[in-house]
Amino acid sequence: MSRAPAPARVAILGAESTGKSTLAPALAARYGSLWVPEYLREFVETNRRVPFEDDQPGIARTQRAREDAMAVSPEARRFLFCDTTPLMTAVYSRIYWGRVPPELLEMEAAHDYAFTLVAGLDLPWVPDGLQRESEEVRRRVHECLLAVLRERGIPFTLLEGDLPQRLRQVEDLLR
Repeated sequence: MSRAPAPARVAILGAESTGKSTLAPALAARYGSLWVPEYLREFVETNRRVPFEDDQPGIARTQRAREDAMAVSPEARRFLFCDTTPLMTAVYSRIYWGRVPPELLEMEAAHDYAFTLVAGLDLPWVPDGLQRESEEVRRRVHECLLAVLRERGIPFTLLEGDLPQRLRQVEDLLR
């Protein structure tokens, strides 16, 4: 019996409060597949604090391990939607500590997604407690993310508009 081909991984990246965690499950529902939630949310809730610099590689490893586990699930169909990736964790390291640990740089360099989506800044910024700082930080993260993607030569699609508009943009891309 042959196994189904591995699903194409779709990276959904973006700064805080840009709609990634709304988009990922909506896309999974649309394509009858799975989505990988952002582990950082769980980390913050469980530890009741934001990460320290030394936490970053472990957060990225856990995110990728969960993604790898879901990719082999029979429920993962044509696409696997990943609400963030190690590359995004590395971007936050740049913003908060001005550097990226070597292990995290390696994970960032291994960005091997079939599609990379970037959530735009056109949705209103909404504070949610520990994870979200300000509109200014959101803008800095977005600019850093775009710079890293361009420096690494990673093609990406910038998504803008409300959820139905973003879903249409992704549907056009994934055809």
